[in-house]
Amino acid sequence: MTEVACVGAGVIGGGWVAHFLARGLRVRAWDPAPDAEERLTRLVDRAWPALTELGLADGASKANLTVTPTLAEAVGTAGFVQESAPEDLGLKRRLLAEIDAATPSGVVIASSTSGYAMSEMQTEATHPERLVVGHPFNPPYLIPLVEVAGGERTGRWAVEAAAEFYRGTGKKVITLDRELPGFIANRLQEAMWREALHMVANGEATVEQIDTAITEGPGLRWPVHGPCLTFHLAGGEGGMAHMLDHFGPSLKSPWTRLDAPELTPELRDAMVEGCEASGRPIAELVRERDRALIAIQRALDEVRRG
Repeated sequence: MTEVACVGAGVIGGGWVAHFLARGLRVRAWDPAPDAEERLTRLVDRAWPALTELGLADGASKANLTVTPTLAEAVGTAGFVQESAPEDLGLKRRLLAEIDAATPSGVVIASSTSGYAMSEMQTEATHPERLVVGHPFNPPYLIPLVEVAGGERTGRWAVEAAAEFYRGTGKKVITLDRELPGFIANRLQEAMWREALHMVANGEATVEQIDTAITEGPGLRWPVHGPCLTFHLAGGEGGMAHMLDHFGPSLKSPWTRLDAPELTPELRDAMVEGCEASGRPIAELVRERDRALIAIQRALDEVRRG
């Protein structure tokens, strides 16, 4: 894979362009806006110092970017296509069909959508089997996560090829087993965001208090283990099993405006087995967490001091 086409060159599309360029790929980009090339050049220029600090791949160069006058020229020789058009379902359907018609056979076409399922978007494409969702996080050139999902008519081969391609460019990939509205990370973000809005609206907490509660509290732990393993360690030597058995009844406490799921034996066992799947003992996870927390806080202190 040496050439990628990026269709749409806004904040997300431009972020993808910067990421692919930094990984040593040639990028052909197209966007219908009259000032697209100027805006894209500015975005890549702004991103390049951070990408340089992270480490550029061999052959990485901003000179590997070509902004084409037509969609067909952008995708005509691509080995992978990343679409990042505005979140308009009708537009997505038409555009993906146009991309499909102009892209060489067998090439995977991924959409950066953050809200639509691929089953909704692939309805007008002649070859829907090669269309997948490749949902990034802003800015795509710094945040490693990509959520990959196919639609009802997507071939499994396309999902696997997209995941392999993204991993090859340094991304951390979650391959969804099924289509999920909002995907995984957005749903988790949205739950916290809604609760924050409730607290502000009811005068229960200020914006500053809410942000500090996360940046100086659980937010420090999440880059290390995420919410599930964080609660796994909250159970001490008993892990997730002890945490659920001891604190499970509090799930029904009216702390949030979200309804808690019923803690069935099946849900309990799924959480316990998921936390123990890696085979890593509690003591090892604790050591990893503590080392990471020290490193994260030192790094944040350095950034805050300027």
